Amino acid sequence: MTLDQAVEHLVTTDPTFAVKTARIRGIDYNVFANAPRNLRGLMVASRKAQDDGSADYLIYANERWTYDAFCYEINMVSEALKVNLNVKPGDRVAIAMRNCPELPMLILAISNIGAVVVFLNAWWTTRELDYALQDTGARIVFADGARMDRLLSSDRSEQFQLVGVRDGEGKTGLDYSTLRESGTGATTPEVEIDADQDFAIMYSSGTTSDPKGVVLTHRGAINAVYTWAMQAAIAALRDPPPPGTPSAPRPSVLVMTPLFHVTATHPGFLLSMPAGTKLCLLDKWNPDMAVRMIEAEQITRVTGVPTQCADLITASENFGISLKSLELISSGGAKRPPIQVSELARKFPHANINTGWGMTETNAIGIGFNGQEYQDNPNAAGRLFPPLQQIRFLDDQGQQVAVGEVGEITVKSPSNMRCYLNKPDATDEVLQDGWLRTGDLGRIDSDGLITIVDRKKNIIIRGGENIACLDVEAAIHRHPDVAEACVFSLPHQRLGEVVGAAVQTRPDATLTQEALIAFLGDHIARFKQPEQVWFQTIPLPRAATDKIDRRAIRTVCLTSLS
Repeated sequence: MTLDQAVEHLVTTDPTFAVKTARIRGIDYNVFANAPRNLRGLMVASRKAQDDGSADYLIYANERWTYDAFCYEINMVSEALKVNLNVKPGDRVAIAMRNCPELPMLILAISNIGAVVVFLNAWWTTRELDYALQDTGARIVFADGARMDRLLSSDRSEQFQLVGVRDGEGKTGLDYSTLRESGTGATTPEVEIDADQDFAIMYSSGTTSDPKGVVLTHRGAINAVYTWAMQAAIAALRDPPPPGTPSAPRPSVLVMTPLFHVTATHPGFLLSMPAGTKLCLLDKWNPDMAVRMIEAEQITRVTGVPTQCADLITASENFGISLKSLELISSGGAKRPPIQVSELARKFPHANINTGWGMTETNAIGIGFNGQEYQDNPNAAGRLFPPLQQIRFLDDQGQQVAVGEVGEITVKSPSNMRCYLNKPDATDEVLQDGWLRTGDLGRIDSDGLITIVDRKKNIIIRGGENIACLDVEAAIHRHPDVAEACVFSLPHQRLGEVVGAAVQTRPDATLTQEALIAFLGDHIARFKQPEQVWFQTIPLPRAATDKIDRRAIRTVCLTSLS
């Protein structure tokens, strides 16, 4: 069965994936006809998938929550927010904490009463937290200990109500546990929530200025979730298990990235509810802890950034554990170095190796593929996830380029953001007639396989030759002593720009620039090779969405030359 045949079969025979046209903000989109209207509806509709609420759903350290207990707590907090804190539909309520059970509970408790979740990056400084709170106008902030301390040091701390969570309790006049106990939890509060009402504000990386608040709607998030669910149904149709195959274990996911990132909230947390998946949380990244939890809980799926995938290889080897329960090892947030694809396939032959491309602005939905096709095409990003999305590749004049030519990836989908908060000019620059100009350059072949070349701003023009930073990074990653690499432009008097690179080496490595350049001679052309390399043993700096902070690294490296 072809992909198109599988999609047609599901759309026409399974009411879950039936498609209709909906007019949203004056533009027609394809949407799932029978999906829940809002996240409250998603939570209620998912109970059947979660063994009617009786099975363990949320696992965190030594804590275990059934789905019913999880929903009961959400209802308690929703009621307390509405009655005791007078939170109304459209009000913005912020969350600043590491991963813990209260975080997904608060996401639903806030959205269940029509309020808007403001995701604050747990790594932000006081100034950055202040910026987002002023930008959103949030008047209530739930914070754990470290975030609470930063917020209490703010000059604006009197302008919002701080609610302590876990080790943040006892630092202000109101604690989460006290607030929770003031609700009854009997039912979900009855509040009218339109499908196109705002659900959340999540912040972009902000590598060129203050981060942009990405405004997401209920319909956008839910249509993204059901798009991922449909990919699993498509795979089951196209590659059914042989007769007599034992029943598959209950699906379970380990969330290894922070829940203030869209990769963790959407294909991790939100998808877990209707998919009947057990949800396991790490409070912060620890590869040894991840391996132990995967083994103990027999986790079937993990999603992380490429560095975490590499860490899993090392940690599992150190423990002598094969992690045979894993069925899918997925990566998002950044492109995997191609060499890592084959390494993962060799180390975990029982698992499908997957890659995905999406953005905060698209509710994380976008492009992806896995299995042998990915191994055979490790430089590719995959295929557009059906059935709702449309894609174009545009030149600088906004004209569509031919198949096989490089253009800016531009997508139309009900999961596209509503806007950038308080930034109408930035919104108009990227959102045009329902199409989102992503800033990523790529090409599509005649078979529908998409390759991302790089971000538009990450193209180095050396004497008229275009060099993609991702291409050079992929070559550098092939060296066994390299743990991580970041490539950027360096100014050059004659050529305009040349290539620079910052490299994190593996422990005990003694890699030199001369040795690295000699190695690269077998992999990339001379004009693409770095003119200057900076080595370090600690991880490279990261921006708000956990991507490598190319701009900050470039600034530090250029400063060292002056």
